[in-house]
Order: sequence, then C-alpha cells, then structure tokens
Amino acid sequence: MERKAYPSDVNDDEWAFVAPYLTLMREDAPQRDHELREVFNGLRWLVRAGAAWRMMPNDLPPWYTVYQQTQRWISAGVFEAMVHDLRALLRLALGRSEQPSAAIFDGRTLQSTPESGQRAGYDGHKRKKGSKTHIAVDTLGHLLALYVTPANEQERAQVGELAQQVQEATGDTVKVAFVDQGYTGDTAAQEAAEHGIELIVVKLPEAKKGFVLLPKRWVVERSFAWAARFRRLARDYERLPETLAGLHFLAFAMVMLKQAVHLMTISS
Repeated sequence: MERKAYPSDVNDDEWAFVAPYLTLMREDAPQRDHELREVFNGLRWLVRAGAAWRMMPNDLPPWYTVYQQTQRWISAGVFEAMVHDLRALLRLALGRSEQPSAAIFDGRTLQSTPESGQRAGYDGHKRKKGSKTHIAVDTLGHLLALYVTPANEQERAQVGELAQQVQEATGDTVKVAFVDQGYTGDTAAQEAAEHGIELIVVKLPEAKKGFVLLPKRWVVERSFAWAARFRRLARDYERLPETLAGLHFLAFAMVMLKQAVHLMTISS
C-alpha cells in the first residue's frame, strides 16, 4: 500500500540531483532498513512542518532513523555542498558568473526554547532571548555562509568568521560586502579587509517615512523570509548549534532546488 504524498516530498527531478550527495554508503548496503529517499522525505517534512522528532508520521521512517541519518549528513557537510553547487548552477543559468563578487551580511535572532536555552543569549535590541544566525548571501539571495552565536553577540563581531567562510566557499572571489549600520566600526572593516573584502555600510535615508527598502540590503531580508517559511527554523529548537546551522543549509537547498527545477522546466 502506497503512503499518501506530502507537500514536502522530494520530486523525481530534485531527487536525481540530491541522491549522489546523500548516499554516504551504497544503496544496497545490508544495514539500510529504509529507502534513503523516504528518510530524506522525513527530514524535509520535519523542517517544513516544524514538528518534534517524535511526531514523525507513521507512514514515514521512524524518527530515530531520520534523526541519526540527519546527524550523519550534517557532520559530512552534505547540505553545505548542495547549496554551494546549486548556487553556482543557478548563477550560470541566469547569466551570472559562477562565483559572486559581492555579498550581503546580516543577522537574525531566533527565540530560544527549553532545548536551546542553555546557550541562549539576550538580544537587547530585539528584546529577545535566543540564538542569532549570522548569514552571508550573494546578490541573488542564495546562501554563502552561516554562523550561529548566542543572541547577545553583536553582528560586527562576526565579520571575520563570515568573511572567512565566504571566501572558502567561493575561492576568494568576493570583493565587497553590503551591511547595515550594525556593522559600523574600524574593527569590522579591518577584519573584512584581512580576507580581501571591502565592507560597505548601506545607511537609512535621513528623512525616512515608514518602511524603506535599502539598495542591496533588501536581498538578505528576502533570504530570511525564505528561511522563516520553514517552521522548524521559526525558533531555535535545536540542542546543538551545528544542527541549527545544518537545517538552515537544508532549507536553502530545498528553496534552490525548487528554483533550479523551475528554470529547467521553462527552458525545456
């Protein structure tokens, strides 16, 4: 009896792309009790629905099987590899160079939960206790790098780490990074410069009325909106920062896979 389909299920085109990344051992290995595609579907369901691991539907693999395999994928950097390759493919398909020359940095504070509470910090500006995800995206909004800290850590203090990750992901192609006024200061600019990146602060107009879209900077806000549609990422539900970071890479891989399949469809 076939199980019902979930909106989060990977389709055939998407599976053809991701299967080589996920297969950390042979498909016919005797220790595999569940199809790898179904395990991946279970993870996709969880990150989209925002449910607890033990609430995995009965017609998907057991929660502990999905959890254990997820930790293997995260440890192996599978989702990061997916994102970096998808980013290059999408850029080429849109007539861009394979690697970007510009990036946008920003941070997003996630409310803590009992699971993450031990490492949570208090963000006085957002008046929220939790974790902060610092991300770098290219000018299309595709993820380049991500770093998790307690929420009380300032954005400007993470520039060096983000810049290093960006250059490792792109092969030192990024020359400028657009940031908001939370990144002002000589220290942040110097840390970026050490990695060959010029930090450009995009400021609000002095006579501002209501919400204003800032040039370049709005792209990263859209990327945060993409991530926010995955309910598991609405708050910090993870005990480990590595898991939180890994699930963000998975979410961006899912968004970028959908974009890639759409481009393939309209071009064929």
